[in-house]
Amino acid sequence: MSFFGYMIRQVAEIVNTVLSLYIYVIIARALLSWVNPDPYNPIVRVIHNITEPVLLAIRRRLPVFFGGIDFTPLLVIAGIVLLQSVIARLAVMM
Repeated sequence: MSFFGYMIRQVAEIVNTVLSLYIYVIIARALLSWVNPDPYNPIVRVIHNITEPVLLAIRRRLPVFFGGIDFTPLLVIAGIVLLQSVIARLAVMM
């Protein structure tokens, strides 16, 4: 394998790790929605600021509220898992 192949594989690993961490942040956001967190807590604000752009973009395009339950985090997680599998297959091909 060439240097370029190793470089692509390492970049794919980094992207995979970042996407996995983002899944955990989305799960934390969903769990926080079940309780009434302090909106001025810095951790809550960071989680909200990191996840809201992606979740809002999905909410604007798709009606994912059914019976008062927001399925947007589930849809985003499914999309991330799909993206991870595509990146993994592309990294193996290099």
